[in-house]
Amino acid sequence: MGKILVLTEKPSVGRDIARVLKCNRNGNGCLIGDRYIVTWALGHLVTLAEPEAYGERYRTWKLEDLPMLPDKMQYVVIRETAKQFNAVRDLMKRDDVDELVIATDAGREGELVARWIMMKAGWKKPAKRLWISSQTDRAILEGFNNLRPAREYDNLFKSAQCRAEADWLVGLNVTRALTCKYNAQLSAGRVQTPTLAMIVEREKEIRKFVPKDYWIIQAKVRGFTVQWKDKNSEQFRLFDKALADSIISKVSGQTGTVVEVRRDAKTELPPLAYDLTELQRDANRKYGYSAKKTLSIMQRLYETHKLVTYPRTDSRYITDDIVPTLPERLKSIATGPYAEPARKILRNKIKVTKRLVDNSKVTDHHAIIPTEQYVNLGDLNQEERNIYDLIVKRFLAVLNPPFEYDQITVKIEAAGEHFYAKGRIVREKGWKAIYEGQQLEDEGDDEEKEQQLPEIRKGEIVKLSSVSAVNGKTKPPARYTEATLLSAMEHPGKFVEDRDLREALESSSGLGTPATRADIIEKLFDTFYVERKGKEIVPTSKGIQLIDLVPEDLKSPELTARWEQQLQLISRGKADPEKFIRNMKEYASKLVAGVIASNETYRHDNMTREKCPQCGKYLLDLNGKKGKMLICPDRECGYRKNISIISSVRCPECHKKMEIRGEGKDRSFHCTCGYREKLEAYKERKNEQVSKKEVEKYLKQQKVNENINSALADALAKLKR
Repeated sequence: MGKILVLTEKPSVGRDIARVLKCNRNGNGCLIGDRYIVTWALGHLVTLAEPEAYGERYRTWKLEDLPMLPDKMQYVVIRETAKQFNAVRDLMKRDDVDELVIATDAGREGELVARWIMMKAGWKKPAKRLWISSQTDRAILEGFNNLRPAREYDNLFKSAQCRAEADWLVGLNVTRALTCKYNAQLSAGRVQTPTLAMIVEREKEIRKFVPKDYWIIQAKVRGFTVQWKDKNSEQFRLFDKALADSIISKVSGQTGTVVEVRRDAKTELPPLAYDLTELQRDANRKYGYSAKKTLSIMQRLYETHKLVTYPRTDSRYITDDIVPTLPERLKSIATGPYAEPARKILRNKIKVTKRLVDNSKVTDHHAIIPTEQYVNLGDLNQEERNIYDLIVKRFLAVLNPPFEYDQITVKIEAAGEHFYAKGRIVREKGWKAIYEGQQLEDEGDDEEKEQQLPEIRKGEIVKLSSVSAVNGKTKPPARYTEATLLSAMEHPGKFVEDRDLREALESSSGLGTPATRADIIEKLFDTFYVERKGKEIVPTSKGIQLIDLVPEDLKSPELTARWEQQLQLISRGKADPEKFIRNMKEYASKLVAGVIASNETYRHDNMTREKCPQCGKYLLDLNGKKGKMLICPDRECGYRKNISIISSVRCPECHKKMEIRGEGKDRSFHCTCGYREKLEAYKERKNEQVSKKEVEKYLKQQKVNENINSALADALAKLKR
């Protein structure tokens, strides 16, 4: 019997699977056992070729060469990871390897990683697919006992391939068209641009907004607050100050009659379990984590700690086959603050409903829930603990009964005007007991606040006191945070006024996928189209101008969402991938034509008064990831000059990282606290000091040789400290 080659996506996952499969011997980029060989990619090893692969003319950027529409896309090995690709290819060509198990991430992108490697390496032998939702030893073993033929996932691969090719066709063509047309470093993308368009549109609404004054009339009745409400419109707000004053004069000091005391039984069902987008939203709201950071933490919880299920899911439900595992999952989390609520559910017998279990609403992966792996909370850092806390509490909440309460509404009539108050009496805390003491949702500014109400009866005569008008101003729409932007990307129809368009969008899958949205948002920051102000996302001048320059079609969330819907249908075998690519080629051609025909202009808002020494154009000031630089706006020129570099050297006064500025002998460290030091002076100062390695080496020797000069040892020990 020949060996089985297992291809994983990351070395860490490969090592875990190798341990379970008893592959203990090291090989070249692999781990070897008696039956299995486990190897890994390093993320992607193969990618789509750059435009110059299709012809030397594409090496230079020219409008007349666009659009670039290759008949057949080419694939190349990524240079940085070529060594590992060669190792994987050599393993695939071994005579004693007669089967492959695809064990990359169980999703669209994971399938793409594996299939491109197999295609480039020329794999022709049988292949099977490992499809698991957690990385525990048990899940891995069960997965290997239930391997599926790889051909069952061919449509998933076709969907992933279509996505990659579509992004190449649209992104590269429009980026080159914009850059050449306006001679500026501009980029656009199939999902990136409509996402930016939403941010820009929101900013324009805010800038156009004119606040209006309004007044809310309040009064005290027996220690609780009542609010005036218009009898006809049932609105609390009054936009006429004179009218508000006249109502206050009319009711002040008057008695009123309780004309209605209504008691309504209310029920709030538990929330749904987490998918990735909802988890990213809550993590941003509560902890300020970016979508990308939350995903990174989730990957550690999934791969390293094995405490949660597969993170890149768009489902908020589980399937029937997971239900028998729920008791063990509850036992695994029954520690610390989760012990009592978990044990309570176990004591009362688990009751599952359609809010958790629904096979029809699970595609590739079920909702994010804890695994059966027992948790030691002390093994998690604070960030991991925060995200784990969100997941566990949501899991416990969905397994709890509804929150039940009686809502009390009191209506008082005084001098012909109506006043209202609301309160509640809790009958069953249910799932809300899990979040005791936490604010779950933001309350509105002016809505009737629920309050503790005294015993009050219909027909009772009461006196209105402390009648006053509270002044407020209408507010513009809020800027997006990462939380609200993720919501907008998932349900772009909610942010569109046109009813027909809104309905179309609600039936689509939104912009991007749970797995890609974090990267899309991050790219908008990296390309300087948006910036952060606190939690708010604000478009830059560059971002606003770009949206004015790109063709209208590319800004449309509706069209982009429909493309994503087509990709989903392809993954299920219900749409033609070749037709999709033909449509994307037509789309790319249309976009390029739109850019070329445009009469718009682009203005650099970061232009300096320093001229390029090579072509004479004014240089642009940019804040890059590694520091500040001056670059020439003419890409054909390509001149750039570093102004400052963010170093790893810490300021001796405030301990912040310092910048290196200047050239040659004038290079010096600069800190925001005001500290300055010449680079040469810093080097001299450091050379006078004993290095840490020397200190540590000496102290180790001291432990061995107790007769060493103690005075010198003491001096070195102090230096180390």
